[in-house]
Amino acid sequence: MRIGLLSFGGPAGQIAMMHKVLVDQKRWIDEATFLLALNFCTLLPGPEAMQLATYTGWRLHGTRGGLTAGLLFVAPGALVILAIAALYASFGSLPLVVAVFEGIKAAVLAIVVEALLRIARRALTGSVDWLIAALSFVAIFFLKVPFPLIVLAAACVGLLRAAGAVHEGPWRASSPVPLASTVKTVALWISIWILPLLAVALIFGFDHVLARLAFFFSKLAIVTFGGAYAVLAYMAQDVVETYGWLKPGEMLDGLGLAETTPGPLILVTEFVGFIAGARHGGAPAFLFGLSGAAVALWATFAPCFLWIFAGAPYVEWLKSVPKLRSALAAITAAVVGVIFNLSLWFALHVFFRTRHEVIMGPLRFEMPSAASLDPVAVGLAALAAVLLFVMRTGIVTTLGVSAFISLVLSLAS
Repeated sequence: MRIGLLSFGGPAGQIAMMHKVLVDQKRWIDEATFLLALNFCTLLPGPEAMQLATYTGWRLHGTRGGLTAGLLFVAPGALVILAIAALYASFGSLPLVVAVFEGIKAAVLAIVVEALLRIARRALTGSVDWLIAALSFVAIFFLKVPFPLIVLAAACVGLLRAAGAVHEGPWRASSPVPLASTVKTVALWISIWILPLLAVALIFGFDHVLARLAFFFSKLAIVTFGGAYAVLAYMAQDVVETYGWLKPGEMLDGLGLAETTPGPLILVTEFVGFIAGARHGGAPAFLFGLSGAAVALWATFAPCFLWIFAGAPYVEWLKSVPKLRSALAAITAAVVGVIFNLSLWFALHVFFRTRHEVIMGPLRFEMPSAASLDPVAVGLAALAAVLLFVMRTGIVTTLGVSAFISLVLSLAS
């Protein structure tokens, strides 16, 4: 809970704090185990920091420890996001609030670019990785290929690349736990994940916004490899363009809010669920907003316990399977292209007030209107970039400075 309360700055800050507490201070796990678990969690769908906390709790105290660690890591940020989403739904259109969020949106662009560069340095280690990333960007930005298909294609490339790989040392082919035990764990946690969401759909109808939120975020939990920034590329455009639950600026506001609060960045799904439920669920709006937030949280985080409790016994075993490592590395490279798409999509909606769609045969993409360029947004993003890349200020400080300057400029105009 202490880490959950203090873990600002996204996955990198959260993982660094966990390493300091779990390895250096408490000495609950050793360095090698921590790094192996981190690699495993990074390659799972969903928020890696929360899953790393869950794995640590499982390793120390079994299922009860995993539940305790995972839930308490998420709880503080979830409560903060819930309160902010409720206020945003009521007061988000106020001029001063809008001005603050304009500054936050511009700063978020710099933060996303910083994440893109950090992940690219780690993931793109060869020419094939760069090619996978480039093709991934072209597929999602110009051809509108669904993200799950991009993940599948990248995994196939990785498997082919590892076809001639040599095992690094002895490989134990037998399962580290009885297969029946794994099947039982999977069945239990699939039931815990799906049955409450199915009950929501049966009560309100499969066309109701709560049921559609349950389906959408459950699907997202399965396909979102590569951490929170990867899920945003897939989620943001569907939430805005396919479902119409939020406007582009509101999606950016949600990301900015998640960046300024403790806990996993993926808690932006709770913000989306609250706004969608309050706006499209019916009356009373607050209760449907609360229900939408609960559905989004359940669909986002219940699968994390499934992945960890089913996969944790295999962590030591997986490191000896070269083909699997290669497939997951290729997926990570594809995620870099997807994050670049996210960065460009955000930039178009922050820097330009109007855009239009261009269709050229199979190609479909947005083009901005040059006359609609917002110089204030460009200046705030440039300032945020200087703060992050040159002055090395923290994320919270960068967002706060950008929001404050945007507010001052709004009051002065």
